[in-house]
Amino acid sequence: MGSVLAVDPGDVRIGLALSDPLGVVARPLKVLRHVAREQDARAILQEAREQGAQLILVGVPLDEEGRAGPQARKALRLVEVLRRLGDLPVETWDESGSSQRAARLKRGAQPVDAVAAAVILQEYLDARSH
Repeated sequence: MGSVLAVDPGDVRIGLALSDPLGVVARPLKVLRHVAREQDARAILQEAREQGAQLILVGVPLDEEGRAGPQARKALRLVEVLRRLGDLPVETWDESGSSQRAARLKRGAQPVDAVAAAVILQEYLDARSH
């Protein structure tokens, strides 16, 4: 499978997480400051290259009916730019509630945005292994 870089896009910060090369365990990586969609995409692609990621996974917050609201549409526009500027496959994952779960899991100095990205990534990895 190779490493997966997960992205939890926000209006102020963008959480990043990375899986191990076997695609079993997710760990928080870092937080990027949101600037503008294209600059954000370039920074994410650069991080993916530096980390040797084989796939970029973007969290998309869908509502209870599985529809895309304003935040989800922003995330999907980021996905479009990542696909246009990069050469890695980009997938999406419903990340509804990941920030709340991350706040409960957060320990130490890890920023909650990176922990939220790790929650998204771990759910994705667990679903793929079944």
